[in-house]
Amino acid sequence: MAQDTDVVVIGMGVGGEHVAGRLTDAGLDVVAVEAELLGGECPYWACIPSKMMIRGGNLLAETRRVPGMAGQATVAPDFGPVAARIRDEATTDWDDQIAVDRFTDKGGTFVRGHGRLTGPGRVEVDGQEFAARRGVVLATGSAPQVPPVPGLADVPFWTNRDAVSVKEPPASLLVLGGGAVGLELAQIFARFGTRVTLLEAVQRLAPTEEPEVGDLLADVLRAEGVTVRTGATATGARHSGAAFHLSLEDGEEVSGQRLLVATGRRPRLTGLGLETVGLDPDARALDVDGRLRAAPGVWGVGDLTGRGLFTHVAMYQGEIAARDILGEGGPDADYRALPRATFTDPEVGSVGLTEHQAREQGLRVRVGVAQLPSSARGWIHKAGNEGLIKLVEDADRGVLVGATSVGPAGGEVLYGLAVAVQAEVPVDGLRHMMYAYPTFHRAVEDALNAMPNG
Repeated sequence: MAQDTDVVVIGMGVGGEHVAGRLTDAGLDVVAVEAELLGGECPYWACIPSKMMIRGGNLLAETRRVPGMAGQATVAPDFGPVAARIRDEATTDWDDQIAVDRFTDKGGTFVRGHGRLTGPGRVEVDGQEFAARRGVVLATGSAPQVPPVPGLADVPFWTNRDAVSVKEPPASLLVLGGGAVGLELAQIFARFGTRVTLLEAVQRLAPTEEPEVGDLLADVLRAEGVTVRTGATATGARHSGAAFHLSLEDGEEVSGQRLLVATGRRPRLTGLGLETVGLDPDARALDVDGRLRAAPGVWGVGDLTGRGLFTHVAMYQGEIAARDILGEGGPDADYRALPRATFTDPEVGSVGLTEHQAREQGLRVRVGVAQLPSSARGWIHKAGNEGLIKLVEDADRGVLVGATSVGPAGGEVLYGLAVAVQAEVPVDGLRHMMYAYPTFHRAVEDALNAMPNG
């Protein structure tokens, strides 16, 4: 016999946790279902532990910049404190009891297991059945996307989860994929002494970003000792016991003690019973409207919607879905100014459309680019000052539709640019405002001045 409740949330990553907590706080009876750890990928295997690793690597890099700037310094990398911090401070050794207690103390019901729809408002979790009066929220996240390289499925490669769980860095590492995850982890391990080879199938790193970003990061990584190969398609993988070997399209073979596959992620829709509520179980992502509704009484939030696959998107969507379930007002989801950040050194922050995307949409585009080392703050900063600002304007409307900020504080400088894109601040107004001196964000003014007239 099914247990009655108001809402069932399947998947308790950051998006599902936000919805479930918000609805429970509002007095609804909520059943939260999670097969792994409550909190999901971000706090245990992605955002939080990886940034702890990045913090450690950045401290090493800054110490190495002291000579010629402020005296003499040497540093001996030790990954032990980083690994201990991940276990002790971030993940409690991958135990989610604190998060479970936080939710159940609100009055929610937590069920560990795989949830699936069995019909409108009906959910089954490993033999338990629930009937949701108001509906079901799907928030099952995403999983690593593994490319169809012959032999790859048969070798014990790493995903991001394995990489952030290590206690010691490997002697050498092959990184397959030059997107955000591959870039961040390649730089981290290189800074802790690992010999890293980074392979990207297309012709530049960070392929979803502006071309200038990929070129800049390739130069930075090569200067730090990373072997960077773009246009490098893997055609085979094998594991000899002591090393991993990747065959490349050009006939070369590269080897490393470990192999990290970081070639993107795919929404988790398999086994959710979507067909029982009239949805396509074979879809690439869950199609939702502006209120995050996928079907009558079904909402979807987070990675499985395919909208950016970022923690901040999941939480943003979760709030909209919660408002809709509670009958509250508020605007529909708006992704025009979707921000994203890659926490390499230099950091990459971007928002809205790239130049290529804007032109593909048929916009008449004006672009302005400024090099951060040429700015006053970049010149002062000196060692580690690599970066740029790129602005993309819809010339017919006179507003920014995209922007990229790369530099020591690239993700932070992005904030003002994101506001400009979201609020459609006239570019003419941006040109005539004051920018504090000497700041990294003052380079935005340089990029505006670099835009052609007319």
